Amino acid sequence: MTDPTDHNVFSALRASFPADLDRWAVETDQGLVYTWRDLDRASAMLANLLASLKLPAGARVAVQVDKSVEALALYLATLRAGLVFLPLNTAYQKAEIEYFIGDAEPAVVVCTGANFGWVSKIAFRAGTQAVFTLNDDRTGSLLERAAHHSDRHTPAVARADDLAAILYTSGTTGRSKGAMLTHGNLLSNARTLRDHWGWQADDVLVHALPIFHVHGLFVAVHAALLNGSPMLWMAKFDPATALRWFARATVFMGVPTLYVRLLAEPGLTPAAVQAMRLFISGSAPLLLETFQTWQARTGHTILERYGMSETLMLTSNPYRADARHGGQSERRGGTVGFPLPGVELRVVDEHDQPVAPGAIGGLQVRGPNVFQGYWRMPDPTREAFTADGWFRTGDVGQQDGRGYVTLVGRSKDLIISGGYNLYPAEVEGCLNELPGVAESAVVGVPHPDLGEVGVALVVPRPGARPDPAALLAALQTRLARYKLPRRCLLVDDLPRNTMGKVQKNLLRAAYRDSFTA
Repeated sequence: MTDPTDHNVFSALRASFPADLDRWAVETDQGLVYTWRDLDRASAMLANLLASLKLPAGARVAVQVDKSVEALALYLATLRAGLVFLPLNTAYQKAEIEYFIGDAEPAVVVCTGANFGWVSKIAFRAGTQAVFTLNDDRTGSLLERAAHHSDRHTPAVARADDLAAILYTSGTTGRSKGAMLTHGNLLSNARTLRDHWGWQADDVLVHALPIFHVHGLFVAVHAALLNGSPMLWMAKFDPATALRWFARATVFMGVPTLYVRLLAEPGLTPAAVQAMRLFISGSAPLLLETFQTWQARTGHTILERYGMSETLMLTSNPYRADARHGGQSERRGGTVGFPLPGVELRVVDEHDQPVAPGAIGGLQVRGPNVFQGYWRMPDPTREAFTADGWFRTGDVGQQDGRGYVTLVGRSKDLIISGGYNLYPAEVEGCLNELPGVAESAVVGVPHPDLGEVGVALVVPRPGARPDPAALLAALQTRLARYKLPRRCLLVDDLPRNTMGKVQKNLLRAAYRDSFTA
């Protein structure tokens, strides 16, 4: 019988494991099969190893390793032991790791064997107690040490407001901040998504995302384990493997880039996905063309949703008719749907006052999924919340009369040109509809007269070479003059982070001298 006062995420996930623990839980792209018992035993042994270190309450476990089922077991073990999990992007380099370890002061650091030399020096200088290695081929000192511990472990009891994880934000506008997520945050959101997306007893998830991020770890993994659903586990995304697995699966979660890569596969047909129940997209905007092409090619309508590190998932297009929104069941391309049950959302002006339906403003939210604040940053935490407790997401958007939310961009991407507010997403939407344009990004750069103007970077379609001057001319019939980019350039591709988001900070830096001496 479960303790109703215990909010430990691991305990909730473990309680959802099937009665037959010898059924398969995870199958990897290397042909390895793990049972539910394997997950239970591995997480217990790792939790006992962590317990043997006699770590203080609230100790952080920082992890920068390649994706593997053992890395998943380490995450479960950290929760199980009542410690705080700190996942780090595998792309981070020495200076970044030095900052994160220095800021979070983890008691334990786990890295790949190849990085042990330099990571351990950084960690021990910062006061880390233990540094272990973990590789994606089931080797490393972490597993060697854990093998000597019992495979039985009683999970720690956690309160809803106990810290469970710290996720560092991208840091594109200054110091990266550690978003503090509690067991209550994680558990409330996981339960909401399980119910809202209609998880069923026979569901199987194709897991193709990294597990150092909200999407792959807190959305995909939690949803599957909380439903007792097995996962087909891909270390790195491969569209051919995904197509093959769709015949055995029912749910897929991906970033827009993965859908684009799948659409390039000739084998993507309605027959190839006939066993699938649900395709979900997030972490970056999904182009309307991708949404429509996927619908035409597969007969499935992608469900787009919206969330962030500080809040987990906030909105979702409907899975089924929703009585809260007049029975609305349409998944609308270009929108991120309605606020999830339990989530409050409002669109406000610069004075935090709600705007009229359809008007553009800043998105603010509150609910049980919203984080505690930024690690050791009281001032940014205070600035992130309004006096009445709403979190300022930093996103700009609008909500129509039916309740659908549409994202317009990030407030930091806003371009103020000659005193007028210009939202890049609006310009990009028009550019992307023009012949020969695959995708685009518009960024603001300094201008001696107007203060700031837009520069459009356009990626052509394969085989096309659109004329930049003609593209700008075409925009004149669609947009007000002040919204027009002052320069348009063709580029081979746009810089993206590991979750597929365009890194506009890099583009701004690259083109900031376009109009200045």
